[in-house]
Amino acid sequence: MKILCSICARGGSKGIKDKNLKQFCGKPLMFFTINQAKKSKLFNKIVCSSDSKKILKISKKYGVDLTINRPKKISSDKTPKIEAIRHLTINAENFFKTRFDLIVDLDVTAPLRSLKDIKNAIKIMSNKKKKPFNLVTLTPCKKNPYFNMVEVKNRRLKMVKQSNRKITSRQLAPQVFDIDPCIYIWNRLGLLSNRKIINKNTCFYVAPKERSLDIDSNLDFRLVQFLFKSQE
Repeated sequence: MKILCSICARGGSKGIKDKNLKQFCGKPLMFFTINQAKKSKLFNKIVCSSDSKKILKISKKYGVDLTINRPKKISSDKTPKIEAIRHLTINAENFFKTRFDLIVDLDVTAPLRSLKDIKNAIKIMSNKKKKPFNLVTLTPCKKNPYFNMVEVKNRRLKMVKQSNRKITSRQLAPQVFDIDPCIYIWNRLGLLSNRKIINKNTCFYVAPKERSLDIDSNLDFRLVQFLFKSQE
């Protein structure tokens, strides 16, 4: 089985300026995802896609097999990430003159992800009986839409999710999950033929919350960096 590692890192970031290049434990944040992919020895090729020349230069320095200049039309913060991964895969296959069976996208903003998480996710995705198109990583939600999440409509509060039975505690509510960006996996057909992350052939891997924190704000950055240092 040929497995491609996709690392997508835009140059622009609204939450944290130059987030992918920001110094994290003494190195650019993106170093840790590239380094993990290399050390895992799970991938035939590791490819980085970006609209930033600086990011592409640094990713090459840290040992990716190929860098791809991402077009502006798929580089905005409103562009679904699947478009960037699809563009990366097509260009990587053309460059290496090969077809990849699985495409594993590792998010730069999830440095707490473990090698065990990647291996387990690939194992689930490789189930020949279920033949999934893709895999998403889930983590248990802190808030539950059946119990303690509301929306405001006409200045009135309304539960986000209604239930036919009375729910008086979080423990009685149906279990719900956040989609965590740390690992996405597609098989080739699933990636090239689907536009949606969630479809009828999507499987999942549940990762613990302590390894699923995503860096979206400066507070996230400080917290994840603290937890990362505590693991060393």
